[in-house]
Parts: sequence; structure tokens; C-alpha cells
Amino acid sequence: MKIEFRKVPQVSKELEIVHNSVKIEGTFCKISQSLVKIDAVLQGSTDIDCCRCGETEEIEVDEELHLLLSDGIYKNDESEYLVIEVEDSIIDFDEIIQSELNSIKSDYYLCDKCAQLGDNFEKEF
Repeated sequence: MKIEFRKVPQVSKELEIVHNSVKIEGTFCKISQSLVKIDAVLQGSTDIDCCRCGETEEIEVDEELHLLLSDGIYKNDESEYLVIEVEDSIIDFDEIIQSELNSIKSDYYLCDKCAQLGDNFEKEF
């Protein structure tokens, strides 16, 4: 789902979008001329690769999202929210979901089998 930045209401609006097997559910609203706030939960399941053996497993995703979307370059450094800079004044919620899933997939993950093996492998520092 895409929405133009200028069409986002200043009153909190419900948000529920399903992308593949993951759903984002919460609220979003405009808090200034160039900022949109999203408070939501990312839930569902996704495939992830074990960092040791390479096996693919399906994991459950249940993450809270507190995001600020900036229409252009964000200049204020003091924010407790993760800031995403939006291009062309179009908010693409499917792209946000995909970005969050890629962030989860980039974490160091061990499957159950490899986690039981303990620390008997070479680590890179």
C-alpha cells in the first residue's frame, strides 16, 4: 500500500497491511509538516538462514515498531524513534515491512540444532 505524504491525516488512523505472511498493525498520523509517526506491531512468520549450517527455518516475528517517516532529509538527531527518509513524498508500507524483515534476517541466527552444539566453532571478531 502506498500513500502520498500530504494525504496522511493529523488524527491517528488505523493501519493494517499484510505482505506475504507478515502483517503490520497499528496507527499512523502526521505530527508535523514533514514527519509521520507510526506505532505498530509486525507479526507473522518468515524464513531465516542459520549462520552456521545454512539451513533455512521459519521463525515467528513479533516486533514493536516505532517509526518516524521524514519527507526528505531528517535534520534533528534527537529522536527515540527510528527515522526513515521517504523519497518522492510517497510512503510505501510494503517497502517498510520488507525493510524490517531484512533487518531481522540480517541478525546472527542459529537454528536449534546448531545452538545445541555450543561454542565449539570458530568465531570472527
